[in-house]
This record gives sequence, C-alpha cells and structure tokens, in this order.
Amino acid sequence: MFQFRKSVAALAVAASVAGLSAAMPVGVQAQTLKAVMHSDVKILDPIWTTAYIQRNFGYMVWDTLFAMDEKFAVKPQMVDKYEVSSDKLTWTFTLRDGLEWSNGTPVIAEDCIASIKRWAARDSMGQKMMGSVAGFEAVDAKTFKMKMKEPYGLVLESLGKPSSNVPFMMPKKTAETDPATQIKVEDVIGSGPFVFVASEWKPGEKVVFTKNAKYKPRAEPASGLAGGKVVNVARVEWIAMPDVQTQVAAIQNGEIDMIEAPGHDLLPLLGKDKNIKLFDSNPLGNQYVMRFNQLSKPFDNAKIRHAVMVAFGQEDFLKATIGDSKYYKTCKPVFICGTPLASEDGMKDVLNQNAAKAKELLKEAGYDGTPIVLLQSTDLQVLTNLAPVAKQQLEAAGFKVDLQSSDWQTVVARRVKKDPPAQGGWHAMLTSWVAADILNPVMAGFFNSSCDKAMFGWPCDETIEKMRDQFSKETDPAKQKQIALDLQKYWVDHPTHVNLGQWYSPVAMRTNVDGMLTAPVPVFWNITKK
Repeated sequence: MFQFRKSVAALAVAASVAGLSAAMPVGVQAQTLKAVMHSDVKILDPIWTTAYIQRNFGYMVWDTLFAMDEKFAVKPQMVDKYEVSSDKLTWTFTLRDGLEWSNGTPVIAEDCIASIKRWAARDSMGQKMMGSVAGFEAVDAKTFKMKMKEPYGLVLESLGKPSSNVPFMMPKKTAETDPATQIKVEDVIGSGPFVFVASEWKPGEKVVFTKNAKYKPRAEPASGLAGGKVVNVARVEWIAMPDVQTQVAAIQNGEIDMIEAPGHDLLPLLGKDKNIKLFDSNPLGNQYVMRFNQLSKPFDNAKIRHAVMVAFGQEDFLKATIGDSKYYKTCKPVFICGTPLASEDGMKDVLNQNAAKAKELLKEAGYDGTPIVLLQSTDLQVLTNLAPVAKQQLEAAGFKVDLQSSDWQTVVARRVKKDPPAQGGWHAMLTSWVAADILNPVMAGFFNSSCDKAMFGWPCDETIEKMRDQFSKETDPAKQKQIALDLQKYWVDHPTHVNLGQWYSPVAMRTNVDGMLTAPVPVFWNITKK
C-alpha cells in the first residue's frame, strides 16, 4: 500500500513538471534550468540550520565577503581589498563597487558587521574567531574594521568558510534577527546572483529563482565558489521529486535538466544514456557521522560514547547506503582521508565492529538499559539506511534502541530541541558532512564543545576547546598537525560524534547542460543550457 501511494504521488509530480514545460513558451523553456535537489526546501535561513539544502539556497540568494576557489585558496568576493596591521590586531575590509540588495538599496559596511555577528553566534568556526575579536567599526559606507584582542590565524578561512554554516552577508535588519530564530520569508533579500521568488514557493512542489539583474559579477573567471558568478539562465526551478525512479524517468525524458544526488543504484542506468552525463563536482566527497546528544543519559557518559565507537564498523553503513564500492571507502581518520590532517593515530581499537568489547565497556560504564532514541530520515536515500544499521550494531553491543522515523526536514527541526528524549528530544541522529566542512578541528562543527554554544548535541569539554583554541592561533602547519593528532587521540575516548566512512556522489545532468563548477556546493552560476 505504501509503495502504491508513493508511486501515485511521484507520477503526479512528474505530470506537474511535464505540464509546466508544455505550458511554457519555447523561448522561456530554453532559459529555465530545472533541477531536483537532495531535499525539499521548508526552511529559508542558512544561519539557523546547517542543513545543506538551506546552504544551497543561501548561495543562490546571498553572497560572501570571501570565497574558496577550486584549489582551496580563499579569495575576495564581496570584498575589493583588505589589509592587516603590522601587529595583526586590525583587519580593514573595503567592499567592491556595485553591491546592491535585491530591493534596490546599497550593501553597506554595517550590513556586513551585523551579518558576521549573527553567523558567528551559530557557527563553530565563527564562535572561535569571535573569541579573539575585540569589536568592529564601520569607517564609512564601504569600509569596516575588525579589531582583535590577539592575533588570530584563521580570519580569512573563517570569513571564506565554504559550507555550513556559511557567513552569508544579509541586510542589517535581517541580520539583527535573533540567531536562534529563523528569518522571515519577507526578509530573504540578497545581493547574490539569483533572486528568490517567494510568490512561487510551494513547499513540497518547487522553489523558483530568477537571475538577479542588479548583480555585478567579479571580473575573475569562476573557480570553485570564488570568482565571477555569471548567470547564464533566466530562471532556476528546484522541483521536489522524492521518488528516485521518477527522477530518472524525468531526466531521461527531458522534463528536468539535473539531479543533484541521483540514487547510487541507478547510476549505471544513467551512465548508459547518451543524453545524460555524470559529473563529479566534489572529488573529496562526504563523511557519514552519528551525532550524540550529550545532554541526556546515557550519552552524557564519555565511556558509553566510546563504547559506540568500538561497536561500530564503517563497511556495513557504506554498503547499506551507497552499495557500489566505486563510490565509497572506509576511512578511520576523523579528518578526511587524502587531506593533510588525516591520520590513524589513536584509531586502532575503534571502528572495528567489536560487539564483545563494546559490551564489556558498557558494563564497566554502568549502562542501565536506557532505550536510545535514534532518529531516522526516511526521504533521503543517502541517509535512510544508516539508522537501521546503527540500530543493529548498537543492539549487538547491548544497547536498547528506539528507532523513530520521519522526513529529513522533521529531523532537522527536532535535532535542535533540548527536550528529554521521552518528550520529543533525541539521543542520537545520523547525517553527513561535505569534506570541505571538516578539514580541521576548528572548521568541523561537531568538534565544537562549548556547551550551550555548541551545535546540536551540545558537548561540553574544556580539553577539546583548549586544543581547538591552540589550533586556531597556531600558524606553523607542522604544529597545527600535531595539535590535530593530539585532539584525535583524546576525542576517541571522549567522542562528540562517530565518523562512519567517506562517500561520493556525481551529479546527473542532460548533455545540453554545461559549465557546472567543481566545488563542495552545487552552484548554478556559470551553467549554460543549450
């Protein structure tokens, strides 16, 4: 019965897409790019949540002061020029000419100051930077200063952070929204390459963006998330289409142009279609993780969290979700394999799926049989099978598990609740980070252990915070690496989360679509449609 209803709903969405195409004039069709993203858009605020669909939405509407290029170098974006005082205590930023909000007002320095403050209140890397900031000063409409209490080594890396949370610049009025409160629909006013068409937003159906005629791209060629954001289509539509079979049929029939995250089991079929190409836009891939809620028993106990790391093995998670080993690899290092900070130091005795050892550790730790409320997302194929595998491996180690299922947006809303698990809260949830989010212990949000200021899960660990501080203020790469290794060894016994392996996912697009950039985020500037 469930499958039948799901298929009927999927066919209805496909029929709607086909109807839209048929009703649209030919000239407009050629300038409209239709994409199926990995999730529906029900939340518009990319600062309030780290969910990637909101990050993707953010890049459509807003812009950033700095941006990371294809080679991971941070380059000016909204900034024209910047300078640092000889004592490293004053950073001066001057905005480039022509920056304008979509409502016609100019972007000014005070907008940027307010935006940095709101972003930093939510973001792990922002919080760490602000710990070294003494204050801001708007010098004039286009220039502002950031004054430091002490030299800080990650200023540009923080302001050019590529993924969640991204320091998007917003109008001062919007940026003054309480960081714990979502911005309103009417406050989605950007200076980025696209404009959000609020009147056409239909959650569960589509999100519409049009080219921002007021946007002036940088002169440099586009590279990663940096350079000139030149928009070559008049309109972008994100179509909600949760059924993967329907997605494939739609792209094969030309009803949609792109699938951000096609089902891995359908990639061979798509690869054989001469009208479709697969593009690996994010070669570093992603990392699966399970996040602990440390506010509630039993995961307030570090020994019990460590037992989970002993109980888990990555291979089963990867097989159940991705399947084809071409698109995944086991990787014990918590920092992405193939990057400078990756190391197996301290990881020898964990992630070996050792249920017997985990049982011993649980007994030693005094686990009392409290059922673990484990959240499962059911509508994202790359996440759906993670929770059942976690349940199986946890139960093999002696945990009791209460698996609670819902769609991803419900999980996103629930994971920020601090209520007890029996009253709508949670003990553990599973998600994924793009590699560019977790390259070091300051950038990686799940290492933030600053108690109430930390991300959902709210770890509180002075030792981890001390090492993150040391890393942020160190400029010698060799010393930074040693700090990261020391942190990893400590974290194994005091985990804030568990890393469950790396995975990769190409984008599927029609062959008449070109120009997609290699970047950790799917962006829609530079893309052409013939």
